[in-house]
Amino acid sequence: MSHRSLQTRRQCLAAIAGIAIVGSLLAIPADGSNAAPGGVPSPIAQASGISQDLLQPNRLYNRIGRPIPVVLALRGRTDAPAAGFDLLLIDVDGTVLDSANGGQPGEFDLLSTLPAIMDLQRTARIQVIADGMATGTPLVVQPMIGRTPLRTTRDFRPGTDTRYTRIIGFGDAVLDPDAPEDVAKLEKMKLSPDWDPGEPPVLTGFRIYPDRDVRIETDAGEILVALAPEAAPNTAWNFRHLAANGFYDDTTFHRVVHFDRTGRRFVIQGGDPSGTGEGSAGWDLPMENSTLFHDLGVISMARADHPDSAGSQFFFCLSREGTARLDGQYCAFGYAVDGAETIAKTADVEIDDVAAGTPTTPPTITRMTLVPAPPQDPGIARSDRRITEWWTPEVKDTSDERRPR
Repeated sequence: MSHRSLQTRRQCLAAIAGIAIVGSLLAIPADGSNAAPGGVPSPIAQASGISQDLLQPNRLYNRIGRPIPVVLALRGRTDAPAAGFDLLLIDVDGTVLDSANGGQPGEFDLLSTLPAIMDLQRTARIQVIADGMATGTPLVVQPMIGRTPLRTTRDFRPGTDTRYTRIIGFGDAVLDPDAPEDVAKLEKMKLSPDWDPGEPPVLTGFRIYPDRDVRIETDAGEILVALAPEAAPNTAWNFRHLAANGFYDDTTFHRVVHFDRTGRRFVIQGGDPSGTGEGSAGWDLPMENSTLFHDLGVISMARADHPDSAGSQFFFCLSREGTARLDGQYCAFGYAVDGAETIAKTADVEIDDVAAGTPTTPPTITRMTLVPAPPQDPGIARSDRRITEWWTPEVKDTSDERRPR
């Protein structure tokens, strides 16, 4: 393909993404060999993989200051596009952060090809473009950055005399700058001799892996979850790990609160192999400052009073009105992109103990599996896939049918 034709394709991609695409050719060996940087053969270049995974990382964890070897494979194609493959580094909202053009199958250093990776402050995705179209599963690129200290206060749950631990901020910033009481509390904390400012977060490298959705099979149907590592990377990875390795198979939704005490749709909760609401995976997750709001279909981590006590239990939100108060207090890490009917039917089961939300017959999760996530189109936010409306049964119109006398 001529330089003019390649430039035209790049301009088309730029129009889609709303920015100018610039970048050099991919640093792939001209002979298409499988040699990694430094001449070391790739251990995954010969391995079989999912057909949608055109781009595969050589390793999951990549330390800062070292090359990031990845393999670009044909997978499902007989040959490369005439102008080669293009790569886009795309933010969660569809913004193109970096690009490179003209690559051929083989192994190359991702970091030198898309240097904007080093500037990432949150998880982004790398998408292969073939003949002007997003093709194959994107790669997730997560910067490994430590957490700033958690700031909490003891408070009363609304309308009760029950005390609980409320999160007011991370580091030296409050969750809600418009909450004067929280701002004052944090300023008072800073004046205490026990104040720990924490160490500045340090970028140590990148966790890189093919993007996957989670298919949840239940006795009421299926729910397809898109993970949101850009909002809570370690929490999303924890759920993915448990789902892929059978932890949730043959467990139940042990807690169902279709409506809270104010009549707003609330949550369905699962993830406890014991079925008692007290079980876990045997470890505790550090609370992440998730940027994902609790809304219909959003999946979040359940926990005990301590913010760092989540492990395996999760819940699906049933409405924004009922779960908005959970923002900042619980860690949302994904959202349902299919299965609104399954969620609604699960929420509508018979309840034995309304106060505890105990179902008479707990709905069953038969299996969870990982499935390839769809391509990431430039200029399109990933959240556009999520369910947005509560499912209601279709009402059959019988107005034209003959009625008995």
